[in-house]
Amino acid sequence: MSKTESVEILLVEGREVRVTHPEKLYFTKQVKVSKLDLVRYYLSVAPGAINGVRDRPLVLKRFVNGAEQEAFYQKRAPSERPDWLRAVTLSFPSGRTAEELIVDDAAGLAWIVNLGCLELHPHAVRSTNLEHPDELRVDLDPGPGVGWGDVCKVALEVKSFLEGVGLRGWPKTSGSRGIHVNVRIEPRRTFTEVRRAALALSRAIEKRVPKLATSKWWKEERHGVFLDYNQNAKDRTTCSAYSVRPVPDARVSTPLEWDEVLTCDPAEFTIFTVPARFAKLGDPHARMDEFAGSLEALLGIADEDEAAGLGDAPWPPHFRKTSGEGKRVAPSREKMPLLTIAHSTDKEAALAGLERWKSKHAEAAKHLAVDDVLVDAMRGRSSTWTRVRVNLRNVPEALRPEQETPDPDDDPTRNWREIKPRKRATKKKS
Repeated sequence: MSKTESVEILLVEGREVRVTHPEKLYFTKQVKVSKLDLVRYYLSVAPGAINGVRDRPLVLKRFVNGAEQEAFYQKRAPSERPDWLRAVTLSFPSGRTAEELIVDDAAGLAWIVNLGCLELHPHAVRSTNLEHPDELRVDLDPGPGVGWGDVCKVALEVKSFLEGVGLRGWPKTSGSRGIHVNVRIEPRRTFTEVRRAALALSRAIEKRVPKLATSKWWKEERHGVFLDYNQNAKDRTTCSAYSVRPVPDARVSTPLEWDEVLTCDPAEFTIFTVPARFAKLGDPHARMDEFAGSLEALLGIADEDEAAGLGDAPWPPHFRKTSGEGKRVAPSREKMPLLTIAHSTDKEAALAGLERWKSKHAEAAKHLAVDDVLVDAMRGRSSTWTRVRVNLRNVPEALRPEQETPDPDDDPTRNWREIKPRKRATKKKS
């Protein structure tokens, strides 16, 4: 430790936890929040936060330079850690393995927050049964221009549908613009089966409210609220209950009662308000483990979909293609007039590039609908970056600009994507 490094020592349930640089600001623009503020927030809601991660392997999403800077994903547990923190070896679709951290108590929670873990990202399995999820995750992701009211309506359709197949959903705000609905299930199905059930659910909701919801994987085909079935694929994680999100007001992914969904405002749930709510109401998801249900009915619906000609839907790009999946090519590559405008590790820089493009092509920009602008959070090898595209479907052909070099053009994955084919070519020659 350097002479200038400040440290706060906390005694958490009988264990000492060091908080280094406690005064370091993690939020600065809209609110001021230090690292020590974040640790104290998590300790104030520790029983609820631990309910969401207990006995689950964790991917560490580390914001070491604060919530306003780029984060990186760390799958492997730090080699230097307290002996009271355990880990478990997890295998991934790539065939690789990693020893991932498990947090079961408040001291462990404080320890990982000190690493810069703003959000908590648990896998959907327990350490004693790593191949069979005990949680189905319904991620309601609103597209551009979609209001909170429509997200809530779709969430209530999910609740009704789940009840019809003998399952209970537990809603929480995503901490941004969406809603997550977690479903406790019996841990006897594979990841592939759980994802298949989630896809059947997504398609069923799309049929119920076709103007509000979509199960379409490709962004250029979506409208309304996307039900992201791929969050149930192996190796995927979502932020769990009471996670702080990297949005300017330090918003929290907050568990709800169903009767709160239509009346709540997600902006009301921040690290400044949630501790008092938790002290007064407790954790609305505290009894989730008591309601583990069967996927039999959902998988039966999946069988019916397949019999009707609905095959598998696209998987995330790094997964092997399945036999019934169909083309894994974005419609934009075949028929949609889509332009790539910007690549950047800095979202604000990418959006500034979009504004420059709109100014340069003002006549074309006048014809763009809200959902013609696609802002994608792209996951690289260990971090995320931003890609901005525009769909010219509403722009008259005579006004459509040609593809130009993106501005900015900082794709952090380009180098290693170009290296892979060269390596394969070298191997073939040898």
